[in-house]
Amino acid sequence: MTAVSSTTGSVTLVGGGPGAWDLITIRGQRALERADVILTDHLGPAHDLAQLCDTTAKEIIDVSKLPYGRQVTQEKTNELIVTHALAGRNVVRLKGGDPYVFGRGFEELTVCREHGIPCEVVPGVTSAVSVPAAAGIPVTQRGMVHSFTVVSGHLPPGHRNSLVNWRAVAQSGGTICVIMGVKNAPVIAEELLRVLPADTPAAVIQEGTTDAQRAVRCTLGTLGASMVEHGIGAPAVYVIGEVAGL
Repeated sequence: MTAVSSTTGSVTLVGGGPGAWDLITIRGQRALERADVILTDHLGPAHDLAQLCDTTAKEIIDVSKLPYGRQVTQEKTNELIVTHALAGRNVVRLKGGDPYVFGRGFEELTVCREHGIPCEVVPGVTSAVSVPAAAGIPVTQRGMVHSFTVVSGHLPPGHRNSLVNWRAVAQSGGTICVIMGVKNAPVIAEELLRVLPADTPAAVIQEGTTDAQRAVRCTLGTLGASMVEHGIGAPAVYVIGEVAGL
């Protein structure tokens, strides 16, 4: 491990929240104010940094991983974090949602530790819960459902790298919240239909908590077709379960 020198800076992994700039935490905003360098994703408040801090004296680097588009590798992001921190700068790695909910935050924390760089994690509001809430959908409801499962849909069911047991998820009896699953929605719905009835309520929320938010109510049986019909694109969260029918 590289020893911490007197010139070593620090790293803060900040969860920026689900989309609206003012849903970041106060601690997260204060970290942005102190930062010399901000490495941003394309989600959360990345496009509204001027609302949160004075950006004129900061270096802002876009390290987005766009779905099926421009990709900055995780290795390159790690390299930038380490290089700037070892140069004595205070680095904020700004992520959408929460750093530890499909955000690779722990990978970046590990890299910092390997290089002797102080690293703090500032939790954020995850889109898996907040985006349905913004559309009026609770993921739990007294007397109806006492659990929910958050699932990444970036890999389809049956993919050799998938770690999700979709049938077990369907059998859990709880609400199912899928993020990063727009492209694979039809095949995910097909897999869930092996267990759940076609008339199970569902809802899709695109660009949740922002001025561009829109929600589509449907059923599990019509989920894939409804997303195509309404031109749903990323980022979007879809919710499957009785609460989606409230």
